[in-house]
Amino acid sequence: MSALRFDGRVAIVTGAGNGLGRSHALLLASLGAKVVVNDLGGGAHGDGKSSSAADKVVAEIIAAGGQAVANYDSVENGQAIVQTALDAFGTVDIVINNAGILRDVSFAKMTQADWDLILKVHLTGSMSVSHAAWPIMREKAYGRIIMTTSAAGIYGNFGQANYCAAKLGLAGLANCLAEEGRSKNIHVNTIAPLAASRLTETIMPPDLLAMLKPEAVSPLVAWLCHEDCPETKGLFEVGAGYIAKLRWERTEGYQFNGLKPFSVDDVARRWSTITDFSQSTHPTSTTESFMPIMEKANHPSLGGNEFIDLDAAAKAEVVLESSYDERDLALYALGVGAARDPLDSSELKLVYELGEFYALPTYAAMPQMNAMLSAAKAGTLQLPGSNFGFDRLLHGEQYTEIYQVLPPSAKLTHSFKLKTAYDKAPHAVVTYGISSRNEQGELVAYNEMTAFVRGAGGWGGDRGPSTDINLPPVREPDAVITEKTDAHQTLLYRLSGDWNPLHADPAFAKAFGFDRPILHGMCTHGYCGRHVIKAFCQNDPRLVKSIKVRFAKSVFPGETLETRMWKESDTRIVFETKVLERDEVVIKNAAIELYKEPPVKKKASAATTTTSATPAVKAAPVDDKIIPADIFQVVNQHISQHPELAAKVKTVFQFNLSNPASQWVIDLKNGQGSAYQGADAKADVSIDLDESLIETVVTASLAEVQKLYFAGKIKIGGNIMASNKLTVLQAIDAKGYQQAKAQRLGSSAASPQAAAVTPADSPIIPADIFQVVNQHISQHPDLAAKVKTVFQFNLSNPASQWVIDLKNGQGSAYQGSDAKADVSIDLDESLIETVVTASLAEVQKLYFAGKIKIGGNIMASNKLTVLQAIDAKAYQQAKAQRLASGQTTTTVATASPAVSKTAQAATLFAQLSTRLASKNVHRPVIYQFKLTEPNDVWVVDLSQQTAQVYQGEAAQATSTFILADDDLVTLMQQPQQLSRLYQQGKVRIDGDVKAAQQLDFLA
Repeated sequence: MSALRFDGRVAIVTGAGNGLGRSHALLLASLGAKVVVNDLGGGAHGDGKSSSAADKVVAEIIAAGGQAVANYDSVENGQAIVQTALDAFGTVDIVINNAGILRDVSFAKMTQADWDLILKVHLTGSMSVSHAAWPIMREKAYGRIIMTTSAAGIYGNFGQANYCAAKLGLAGLANCLAEEGRSKNIHVNTIAPLAASRLTETIMPPDLLAMLKPEAVSPLVAWLCHEDCPETKGLFEVGAGYIAKLRWERTEGYQFNGLKPFSVDDVARRWSTITDFSQSTHPTSTTESFMPIMEKANHPSLGGNEFIDLDAAAKAEVVLESSYDERDLALYALGVGAARDPLDSSELKLVYELGEFYALPTYAAMPQMNAMLSAAKAGTLQLPGSNFGFDRLLHGEQYTEIYQVLPPSAKLTHSFKLKTAYDKAPHAVVTYGISSRNEQGELVAYNEMTAFVRGAGGWGGDRGPSTDINLPPVREPDAVITEKTDAHQTLLYRLSGDWNPLHADPAFAKAFGFDRPILHGMCTHGYCGRHVIKAFCQNDPRLVKSIKVRFAKSVFPGETLETRMWKESDTRIVFETKVLERDEVVIKNAAIELYKEPPVKKKASAATTTTSATPAVKAAPVDDKIIPADIFQVVNQHISQHPELAAKVKTVFQFNLSNPASQWVIDLKNGQGSAYQGADAKADVSIDLDESLIETVVTASLAEVQKLYFAGKIKIGGNIMASNKLTVLQAIDAKGYQQAKAQRLGSSAASPQAAAVTPADSPIIPADIFQVVNQHISQHPDLAAKVKTVFQFNLSNPASQWVIDLKNGQGSAYQGSDAKADVSIDLDESLIETVVTASLAEVQKLYFAGKIKIGGNIMASNKLTVLQAIDAKAYQQAKAQRLASGQTTTTVATASPAVSKTAQAATLFAQLSTRLASKNVHRPVIYQFKLTEPNDVWVVDLSQQTAQVYQGEAAQATSTFILADDDLVTLMQQPQQLSRLYQQGKVRIDGDVKAAQQLDFLA
């Protein structure tokens, strides 16, 4: 016998006279469902009509001991089909839209009648039956609907244009109804079955049809229709024992700048990216579909052309490695003109490693550049989005910042990322930022290389800043150094890694318009750096913090460089360099920043490398900004003062905050409404945002909030339009939030006396925690009705037991145990504070690490997140008060007595009597309920013309239920939970078990 039953449920199955529909109906009936077997009795092509098919299936069900009635209406008349269910069984819980016909014909030969008939039966018929059942399901807050699509509708099939359109339309209808029914516990799913039927027998061979039995499809349908199944909005392929779920997949795509025109050629050029599924997403809602588009629209394409794709470049990070030693440093220094006088000790230290030896600061640009050039030479350099060779690239600017004195040797890792891109049509200017880190992960240097890329502009992008920086003052320079380069300077400098033949090969240079090889720009860069160090740093290269230059003109080997320098401050020098022979400025807009003292690499302190036996506990910083707790406290007060809001708004809002993570609910739908910390799985609207934006959402105008939404800073799920209803909170005076903050901050400090006697290393003990929790529960008596869970805490080291009862009465927290707790949590005492204060994610880490053991209803343990609403400072205050009173031990002298529980049976049966008085429920049964904890007996007599409910025993009860008062609450609210309570041993049934399963009158 199946553990999953449908007792008391009423199901409508359309097209149930044969094939899949018959199989669905027989299975549900065998599991206790009352079934309306609908079948028009026509042919596979929609012709004819007969009652025999439906009657035959009904007869089979009744013969097997089930309950069923036949209906012969067309699915176009859904109201009549649903009325049959109401007349026979009084309600509808399940609708399985299975009816269908075929009119296969190629699109060229298809008539309008062929098209209309297929859509009328499949799509309109399914809508009609579902639409008639919808208000019934909404009113009872329960329903299960199945749509039947097909592989033809999902993937397309030749000769079935009408059928394919109708079937895929059903999937779209199901998706919409799943969203509309989500808050009403109406689940809507779609199956794409492959089974032998009248619709497939003409297109499949007999041996295959033998494998595709309808009975291999119906178990999935039954599960999707069961009350325990959480699935909604699912699409499943099923057949021959195979079951799989489908989902949409979308490529990452390509975002053109929507504010600027793009052409068909642009689309063609990006086609491989547009259709590339290597990076894909799987949107499940219009919000998930819409938000990435909005995010891309708010971050439009950077543009580019066939030579440069700035979007690809902007996303990419290229990591290369290189190393250097003393020889490399000395060779570089010689390449930039150092130590011309070998007797000059201040220059010798730049090239002679056996004495005092330092690296030139300008060398900090070389390791990353050499790594890039080496990769290019080896053919392994790949800069995504940079589809040009070195023949188009001119080094325009260089910025280098040094974070620690360069060591004599090092192995470095370089991370290349695009920083900016400007359109200097017809050319482009791009800047790459490169971070260089040592083997310890420490940042050694940061470089920005700005390149002028010929022919890569013209996409209409930002031209960039037009003003010059680092302009020399209008006065004579503070220092001038003139130095002639050697005729072979390029040949010497290239040994430091820049192998570009433009600097060595006369023929190559002429091909690029130069009469001889030109000096490397970075060689000139090194000369300039040396000149500033000599003029202002007493030749101590360790004092240079950063250097920025712009390469204005080319330099030829053998020309004379003159660097003119202006001191703006003790730590900033502006300079420019020109070639005297041509009187042309070759380096301009240049500046060097200096350290006052050479940077010293910080060593790890003893405190960070050894563990202290008694670590000091720092006081938690007081958060002086408005926090979510302030906001939702004020919102809750406002709602309590305006109970009419819930009836007007009729919406539950779920706020999912990040940085830090927390969840909050504004319930303007149930009862008189409320606002609290936690989650509501049935919220109508979900709002994901950074914590810093929550104040804006509840106080700003609708236009301001919409700006955040369209900027992608807020993500809204569920009923997006209903989110606008939050404007009702604008009636709250913003001063209220400030006052809430002030009250919180005013009460956050412990008394001076308590602070004086609190040892810094004194821990918070369980007594502190459960005292605060109990106070919180007493201040929020609504928690028990919401959480409906008893938590048993079994602590160790030392051992103690504690209970948080958020189920009985108004709730409580006390030391002791509860044998009927829903959840048991075993853990070390040191972890209890984490469990009641940390985020759900942090607690789950402890659980999966085996540090917490959870028994009973594991999922219900998540409900402890309601305690996150407690300000963590309250636990510190409880500890301070305990210590101030002289209680310093970690044991509790006596256990707090459990709060006596109030019997709820009398209230529940009084409410039931009122409900039955307004209904016509008449059955030949008498139910007796024998209750424990506390003991009591009640009778529900449905055999009378008017149902009677009274306290006492029945002389001849049809069925007797023996259960605890607590479990009666569950049974009254959710009669369908009877099987679960029975299986868990919480209910005993004496007498007629079958009659006992017909408890739908309780709801």
